[in-house]
Amino acid sequence: MKFNTIALLFSGVIMLTTSCKKENDFDPNASDALATNRDTLVNPSDDFFMYANGGWFKQNPIPDSERSNGIFRTIQDTINNQVKQICEKSAAANADKGSNKQKIGDFYASGMDTIAINKAGLSPLKGELAKIDAITDVPSLLSAMAHLHTIGASPAFSTYVGQDDKISTKYAVFFSQGGLGLGNRDYYFNTDKETVNIRNEYVKHLQVMSRFLGNSEAVSSQNASVIMRLETDLAKASRKLEALRDPIKNYNKMAVADLNKITTNIAWDKTLPLMGINKADSVIVGQPEFYKALNTMIKSYSIADWKTYLKWDLQNTFASYLGSDIEKQNFKFYSTVLSGVATQKPRWKRVVEQTDGSLGELIGQVYVDEYLPKGTKEKLLEIGNNIRDVYAEHIKKLDWMSEPTKKKALSKLAKIVMKVGFPDKWKDMSSVNITKNSYCANVMAVNKWSHNDMVSKYGKPVDRTEWGMFPQTYNAYYNPSNNEICVPACNILVPGFEGRMPDDAVLYGIIGGSTFGHEITHGFDDQGSQYDENGNLNNWWTAEDLKKFQAKTKLIVAQFNKYEALPTKFVNGDATQGENIADLGGVVMGYEAFKKTNQYKTNQKIAKLSPDQRYFLAYGYAWMVNIKKESLAQQMMTDVHAPAKFRINGPLSNIPEFYKTFNIKEGSKMRLPENERVVIW
Repeated sequence: MKFNTIALLFSGVIMLTTSCKKENDFDPNASDALATNRDTLVNPSDDFFMYANGGWFKQNPIPDSERSNGIFRTIQDTINNQVKQICEKSAAANADKGSNKQKIGDFYASGMDTIAINKAGLSPLKGELAKIDAITDVPSLLSAMAHLHTIGASPAFSTYVGQDDKISTKYAVFFSQGGLGLGNRDYYFNTDKETVNIRNEYVKHLQVMSRFLGNSEAVSSQNASVIMRLETDLAKASRKLEALRDPIKNYNKMAVADLNKITTNIAWDKTLPLMGINKADSVIVGQPEFYKALNTMIKSYSIADWKTYLKWDLQNTFASYLGSDIEKQNFKFYSTVLSGVATQKPRWKRVVEQTDGSLGELIGQVYVDEYLPKGTKEKLLEIGNNIRDVYAEHIKKLDWMSEPTKKKALSKLAKIVMKVGFPDKWKDMSSVNITKNSYCANVMAVNKWSHNDMVSKYGKPVDRTEWGMFPQTYNAYYNPSNNEICVPACNILVPGFEGRMPDDAVLYGIIGGSTFGHEITHGFDDQGSQYDENGNLNNWWTAEDLKKFQAKTKLIVAQFNKYEALPTKFVNGDATQGENIADLGGVVMGYEAFKKTNQYKTNQKIAKLSPDQRYFLAYGYAWMVNIKKESLAQQMMTDVHAPAKFRINGPLSNIPEFYKTFNIKEGSKMRLPENERVVIW
């Protein structure tokens, strides 16, 4: 995926359309973001990331309310303001019950009604807490766990319905590790000072949250100890982030009866229907050892212990939608302690983002009609197809791949489906009941709908037209099971080019290289390369070609393992290799496509920058993200994306044309020895 850390409002964002000014119609006196973003006191040979973006960072420090600041936050704030207008207009519309506007308006209004939220306290969870209190034995424990999964909580494990990796025409039931309040197993075991402090603060957080449930200090202390011990045992059985990247090792298909045999304390044939999954004959278990451990824990922990844990998981899931005391405590730990964010965002922004997250399917329809100019799809497709064309040229010329594998690679490339802009059909959310009465209840209602929508797919034909993102989501993805890329409409946003079409260097550096080129390359990264043209987990490589490819991926792992993002903390090259391969492929393909444009062929300078300089600066602009050290540490532990600095410096260090453009000499930090350079696609 393209996504990195989202972080302040940058005045001016242009939506590109085919009706914008001509390619060469530039105002030489206009301010140019690529030129002004730079810090010319930094030598590009030492740190191109800071050279390209340091000037902007100096003028735009990270706000106390944000994890980071940069292009993602800039664009997200623009989208937030647009969505806010949609929410406020909907709230004021007095729309008919059940209409999209009524649901959007009432959801937003319920989130903004802090008086009602504070007055309600924990009452929105009263019924769910009662269900947990009613647990008396293992069957009722499993029943409660199953129910909590249907409303958006995720105690003890993770499950979902999705395409079978080996039979992409069918939906399958997946089970994977989960249940950790700290999210990642390493938080429970790493011994560095920062992580030890996080564990200590987590225990304190658990104690405070338990007191909000009406428990005494003594009971709350005991509860925190139970939760920490239980989660640590779950973490012991969990795989590391990098181990989750192997689709073969994390694909263990078995009959439900066979899963029951290795988890004798958990009757999955009875539990699955409680989650709305009926008549499942088989499941795909990502990490069988995790479920063996969970099976033991079901009995080794008392029913009372499990009830304590389930109450915590429920409370933690909905903490952001409850009264201010719980919400602020939740923010204190998960945002301040874990991410270094000192103050909360304005209330309206938090509620806008949640409304968009919950009802984005409805908001997207308004966004497309009222905020998206005509021609967006066409412009995105134009760039995407140009990237695909140069990709095919590159594959044909590869000196390390044999002709049989090239033929299959080209077939897969040709069959990649490009979903751009917005879907042709929208999901039906008519069954969701939204009122102004309870913010938490509204979130829970959407969670229920989302769960039911997901599990209802089981046993039905796969809908390959379905989108996994909203048109107003600034992100993109590659789905290997569909062999498709999805680039939502708002990816057309480019900050800093008010009222005019950015030149092709900018278009191909940001939209071409870091978006289309990046996502297409995911079809040929360490994971995507294991799926065939039809989206099935199936080896299409000759043995010799696969060996050569894996040798090249090992080089990129080694390259990124050397990057020290924080003192003594290095990038995890194994966990991030898929994104690093995609970044390298993206910037190379974007550059090759850009070279076919008139701007490049005529060597047209803009803001005294050559086409080559503008392209590589634009690629640097695509990952212009300044991040707080706490958030960076969290990202390195939990995210498969490398820090933004190395998403720029890493790929560019492999490209000779970059060396020539910025006079990167032998021995410079940005220039790798020839035998260490990574060339894949």
